[in-house]
Amino acid sequence: MIVQRLALPAVLFAAILPAAAQSVVATTSPPQNVVNLSATATMEVPKDQLTIAFSTSREGQDAAQVQAQLKEALDAALAEARKAAQPGRLEVQTGNFSIYPRYNVKGPSGWGGTAELIVHGSDMLAVSQLAGRIQTMTVARSSFGLSRTQRERVDAELTAQAVAAFKARAGELARQFGFAGWALREVTVSGVDMPPMQPMPRIAMAAAAPAADSALPIEAGKATVSATVSGSVQLSAR
Repeated sequence: MIVQRLALPAVLFAAILPAAAQSVVATTSPPQNVVNLSATATMEVPKDQLTIAFSTSREGQDAAQVQAQLKEALDAALAEARKAAQPGRLEVQTGNFSIYPRYNVKGPSGWGGTAELIVHGSDMLAVSQLAGRIQTMTVARSSFGLSRTQRERVDAELTAQAVAAFKARAGELARQFGFAGWALREVTVSGVDMPPMQPMPRIAMAAAAPAADSALPIEAGKATVSATVSGSVQLSAR
């Protein structure tokens, strides 16, 4: 017995699928009574961390000699800074260390180099006193900021305030639009927004250059930080 397999024409087979699919596709309507809003909480907090960058430069005809001079200056500064180092209160790290060729109108004229040492911590007095004790490098720049402990404390407090303000704002909008309540649809929480660290002016630092064993004059001031909660809510009749 011969069995014949009949194939549907391609055009007919394609025409059947959309009709079948359409029978199972559920129609959805766009959400109604949705409001987008945001709330921000702001606070002024004392800056509690000082960062000082020390640097020195050398020049010479021989690259190895310049490097050796920089290393000697950096080693001496590191030895002095490590005496005062305390985890969290005064941290020490090396920064940029570079050797580069120097040129003039006639071509190569020798070598130059720079070395950097960075000291930072919450014990601002101890950090500033190093400016007078480190003799092989000079203060290149300094800046104030918030320690990790301070940032975490402020972040938790400001985020709670921003969430409370968001909820209050949502309730007020629901009332103003004539609704009895609201339901949260989506939300984004932005943690503490820190301003950039403000460096001390180079001219001011040069004018107030400390003598040996004297602290660098400092005044930390305050930082304005903020946290934001944004999202959308759906207003409801009950």
